[in-house]
Amino acid sequence: MDSTNRLTQLLRQRILIIDGAMGTMIQQYKLDEADYRGDRFRDWQCDVKGNNDLLCLTHPEIIREIHKKYLAAGANILETNTFNGQKISLADYHMESLAYEINVKAAQVAREAIQEYCRETGATDADLFVAGAIGPMNKTLSLSPDVNNPGYRAVTFDEVAAAYYEQISGLVDGGADVLLVETIFDTLNAKAAIYAINKYFSDKGTAPLPVMISGTITDASGRTLSGQTLEAFYISVMHAEPVSIGLNCALGAGEMKPYIEELSELADCYVSAYPNAGLPNAMGGYDETPEQLAAIVGGFAENGWVNVVGGCCGTTPQHIAAIAKAVKNIAPRKLHVTDSVLS
Repeated sequence: MDSTNRLTQLLRQRILIIDGAMGTMIQQYKLDEADYRGDRFRDWQCDVKGNNDLLCLTHPEIIREIHKKYLAAGANILETNTFNGQKISLADYHMESLAYEINVKAAQVAREAIQEYCRETGATDADLFVAGAIGPMNKTLSLSPDVNNPGYRAVTFDEVAAAYYEQISGLVDGGADVLLVETIFDTLNAKAAIYAINKYFSDKGTAPLPVMISGTITDASGRTLSGQTLEAFYISVMHAEPVSIGLNCALGAGEMKPYIEELSELADCYVSAYPNAGLPNAMGGYDETPEQLAAIVGGFAENGWVNVVGGCCGTTPQHIAAIAKAVKNIAPRKLHVTDSVLS
C-alpha cells in the first residue's frame, strides 16, 4: 500500500501524533564547534555550530537517537532533520553543495530509527511515517530585507523553487513517505515549494507523495508574517490538495486555540496542530509543562478540531507522550467532504 492510502486510512480511524522539537533536543547534547564539524569538516572555512541539519552527516547517531525517543513517546510521524536543508539557507555556512546529501541522509536516518525501534520493541511500522521537513527558508519572497527599498527582494521565485526542488529530490531519494511544508510565514515561499513538488513528480513521472502543509500565525492579529489572514492562507495553498493543513510554531497552544477552531471550520482536508511549549520566556526558553500543553491540545481533540497533533519549539518526548495520552481515546475530526475526494 502506498503512503497516501496508508496515511489517509489511519487518519480516518484516529488522531495521529507528529513528533516534537528537534532543535530543543539537540541543545540537550551541549555540542560544541568541533562536534558539529566532525572529522569530515574539521578544517571548514567558517564556523558551523548551529547548523543542526549538518549533524545528519557528522553525528547521525544523535539524530537517530532523538527520533527513537519520539517514537517511544508515541509519535507516528517523524520529521526529518532538514528544517534549513536547502542551499539558500545552507549558504550561511558555505555548504550549498551539501543540500542534496543532507536530505538523503536525513530521510535515511529517520527510516533507520523506525526500523531499529520496531526491531527493539516488536512494534509494526505500518502506522509510522517519515515526513520530509521543508522549512520556510531564511529569505522571503514577499518582504524586502531593506526598509529603504520596499520593492527589493533578496531572492527570486525561480531560485527558491530550484532550492526546494533539490531538497525534495534528496528527501524522496532518501525514502520519505510524506512531504511536510511547514512553519510557513510567507505563503509565496510555500507556493514555490508546492510548485517544486509538483514539478519534481511530473519530471519523474511517478505518483506524488502525500503533502502536509503547516502555516504560522505570528501574533495576536491572526495573520502570517507576510500579512495574510488564516482564511486567505488556506485559500492560497489548497490547490496543492494537501492531505492535511494546520498550524505550528510562533504560538503556544493557548494562543493557537482560536485559529485551530477557525481552520477546522474552513478546511476540507485533515487538520494538524503542533504548537510551541507556550510562549518563550525572557531567556528564549519555553516553560509550559507536558501536562499543561497536553491539556490544551487534548481540548482541541475533544472539540473535534484536529486529526494530527504534536509539538514544536520547546517540546520534548515528555510533551509528546503527554499529548499522545491525552488524545488516545478521542475520535478524530470528521471531514467536511467525503473521504473518497481525498483518496
